[in-house]
Amino acid sequence: MLLVACVALSLLAGIAGGLLRVGIVLPGGADAAWLPRAALAHAALMTCGFLGTVIGIERATAAKHRLAWIAPLASGLAGVCLLAGAGLPARVLLVLAALAFTGVNIALLLRQWAGHTALLVASALAWLAGNVLFALDTGGAAVPAWWFAFLIMTIAAERLEMTRLMRRRSAAQPLLQGVLAALVLGAGLSALSPAAGGVLFGAALVALAVWLFSFDIARRTVHANGLSRYMAVCLLSGYVWLAVGGLAWAAMALGAPARDAALHALGLGFIVSMIMGHAPVILPAVAGVKLRFGGFFYLPLAALHASLLLRLVPGGLPGWRAQGAVFNAAAIALFALTVAGAAMAWRRVHGAGQSKVKV
Repeated sequence: MLLVACVALSLLAGIAGGLLRVGIVLPGGADAAWLPRAALAHAALMTCGFLGTVIGIERATAAKHRLAWIAPLASGLAGVCLLAGAGLPARVLLVLAALAFTGVNIALLLRQWAGHTALLVASALAWLAGNVLFALDTGGAAVPAWWFAFLIMTIAAERLEMTRLMRRRSAAQPLLQGVLAALVLGAGLSALSPAAGGVLFGAALVALAVWLFSFDIARRTVHANGLSRYMAVCLLSGYVWLAVGGLAWAAMALGAPARDAALHALGLGFIVSMIMGHAPVILPAVAGVKLRFGGFFYLPLAALHASLLLRLVPGGLPGWRAQGAVFNAAAIALFALTVAGAAMAWRRVHGAGQSKVKV
């Protein structure tokens, strides 16, 4: 329950802080001491306190070892410390979380030597690099680049694992390795030359989107029915935002006012689409939460994409960015309600003692 509370706190505070950054103050939040801290730590709360903890829980569940829970516990508590204004303990905890997370993934790699487990080690090292730079209060543009590299490589590893039995052309694997190497090089170079590193990082994101479009099984399963089709729609739409985010990242590195587009095309358009797509599979496996799938799952997905278009449309009217951010938050809330409703619907139909997921 402690980890669930930490995850929820980081998510809710991160959303509230993000809204404050675009000028939206939640009712009753004007005098809240934690809200300005949430705005300042928005990226750390969402990337590390929320997503890092969730991913850490998933890896700890796979590792089946008590020490593996150090990583999500440390990142979850780091989010609490950030909101409490305890910056130094938060930074130490984030480095500890990434170190422990790296150790867990190395152990899993030694247990199962495969492409996706090796990629998870690389993603953990990316998180460690970002957290160390964040702890040292240095690195500038390299910190978000490393954090996104962590999330993006984790998702790429997840896709490799889920489609490991799929036959691909012989060139697919070396192409992916080259793209991910460019991604890592771009993140690292961003600390030394933000322009060159940012352009390379953005180009790698676009190349990864092309690779996923070309080789992911979602191209086939989008023609299926039910949950398989929903997941494919989430994935393919997310890959579009991945490409948009890459273009915006490169433009931002060259001085264009594209920071909001770069960060949120990736963080919302790509990452949250992946969460929406994988949640019906991951939740039963990791948390034992069974979901009754239905067409209503498409509502928060459509709301997410529509709100993101509103937020990022070039030449939008004054206030569109803020309104889009509000609707972004509403889409995430709608998805949470959808998952809760699907869980209750499953229990109502099947009862608490059943173990088969209705899709």
